[in-house]
Amino acid sequence: MIVMFVLLMLFLFKYIDDLIGKGFEITTILQLMLYASATNVAMALPLSVLLSSIMTYGSLGENYELVAIKSAGVSLRRAMYPMITVVGILAIAAFIFSDNMLPVANRKYFSLLYDVRQQKSANLLPEGVFSNSFPGYSIRINKKDPDGQTLHGVMIYSKNESDNNTNVLIAKEGRMYRTMDNQFLVLNLKDGIRYEEAHGDKNFEIRQRFTRFRFKETEQKFDLSFMKLKRTDETLFKSSQMMDLKQLKYFGDSIRRQLDSVTQINYKLISPYIKYFGVPKKPVNKDIKYVAFKKNDIMGDLSLQQQVAALMNAQNEVRSVNDMVKNRADMYKDMSRSGRNFALEYQKKFELSAACIALFLIGAPMGAIIRKGGLGMPVVVSVIFFLVYYITWTIGEKSAKGGDLSPVIGEWISIIVLTPIGLFLSYKAANDSVLFDMEAYKRFFNKLLRRKDA
Repeated sequence: MIVMFVLLMLFLFKYIDDLIGKGFEITTILQLMLYASATNVAMALPLSVLLSSIMTYGSLGENYELVAIKSAGVSLRRAMYPMITVVGILAIAAFIFSDNMLPVANRKYFSLLYDVRQQKSANLLPEGVFSNSFPGYSIRINKKDPDGQTLHGVMIYSKNESDNNTNVLIAKEGRMYRTMDNQFLVLNLKDGIRYEEAHGDKNFEIRQRFTRFRFKETEQKFDLSFMKLKRTDETLFKSSQMMDLKQLKYFGDSIRRQLDSVTQINYKLISPYIKYFGVPKKPVNKDIKYVAFKKNDIMGDLSLQQQVAALMNAQNEVRSVNDMVKNRADMYKDMSRSGRNFALEYQKKFELSAACIALFLIGAPMGAIIRKGGLGMPVVVSVIFFLVYYITWTIGEKSAKGGDLSPVIGEWISIIVLTPIGLFLSYKAANDSVLFDMEAYKRFFNKLLRRKDA
C-alpha cells in the first residue's frame, strides 16, 4: 500500500493539469486512479516484495530471532522455505493478473485518460480575453470578483451564420451560476445595451436594419452539454499492452508471416535490377540474364541526343527504384517494430513473476545480513537494488524495441543480472557473512597496513 500510494502520487503530479479545473466528478477521478493503480502493479509488486522481505528478515536478525532459529539446528535456507512458498504463490497470482486483468485495466486506463485529456477546461470565462468556449458566441469578461461569480464589464458577441447577422451585448456587471441539473450556465446581467444587425424588409427596400435595446436586467443561458465527459469506444484502443497471451501469440505469428511475405515481394521487385549493378563472378539466380558491358564504351555508339535521353531515363528509373525501396523499407521497419513490441509484451507476462522471486532472493538474505528492521536502512537498500533492476530492465527493453537486442534477452536482462547477486547473498547469509560489518573491514585493513609496515 505504501509503494502504491507513492506511485499514485507520481501519477497525480504528472497529470494534475489534465484533472484539475475541468469540472470532473469525484467518481471519474477515483475511477482513473483505480485503473492507474492496476497498471502500476508491474512496478509496485517487485519493489514491495523486495522491501517487505528486507524488513522482515532484518527485524528477525535485529531481535536475534535468526540466531535462535540457527541454534535450534534450522538453517537459514530451511527457514526461508515458507516464505519462498508464499512468494511462489504470489508469483503465480502475478502471472494470472498480468495475463487476464492487466490488459483490461490498460485498455480502460488509456481510454479514460485520453478522454480526460481531451476534456475542455471548466474555466469557460477567463478574465481579459475573448472566450470561444460556447459555439456561436465570443464572450469577454473584464474582471471577476474573488467569489468567481460576480462579473464586471461583460461583452457578448453572438453571430448567426445562416442569417449573416451579428448581435453585441454589453453590460456593466452581472452574475453567473449553473442550473441545478448542471445543464446550463446562466449569466444574470444588469445595466446594459444590446445591438442587433439584421437584413431589412424587401418590401420596403431596406437593405439592413440596426436595432438597439437598453435593459436594466436580463439573462443569457448557455448550453453546457459539450462539457460532459464523452467516452470513446474502448475497442478503438488496441495495442500490445491490451492483449493476453493468446492474442499476443496470434498477432505475433501474423506479423512474422507478413514480414516473410514482404521480404519475398521485395526480393522479386529488386532482383530484375541486379543486372545493372554489374556481373557477379558466380550467377546468383539463373533466371536473371546478366548483361556484360564496358563502362567506357557503354554509350559510345549513341548520338548526343540519345545519350541525354538515356541518362534522363536512367535517372528517372533510379529515382523510382529509390522511392520504392525507401517505402518498402519503412513499411518493413514499422512491421518489425510492431513484432518486437508483441514479443516484448509476451515475455513481460512471465517477467513480472520472475522479478518477484529474484528480488525476494535478494531481499531475504540482505535483511539477514544487515540485521535492521523498520523503514530506515531497509528502504535505502531496497531502493538501491530496485534502481539496479529498473534501470537494467529499461535499458534492455529500449534496446529490444530498437532492434539491438533480442526481445527475450532485452526483457529478461534484469533478471539475468539480479539472480546471481541473489544467489551470492543467499550463500553469504547462510554462512553468517559479515558483508556489511564495518568493524570486520576495519580489522582487515588494519592487518593489511601492519603487514606493509613490517
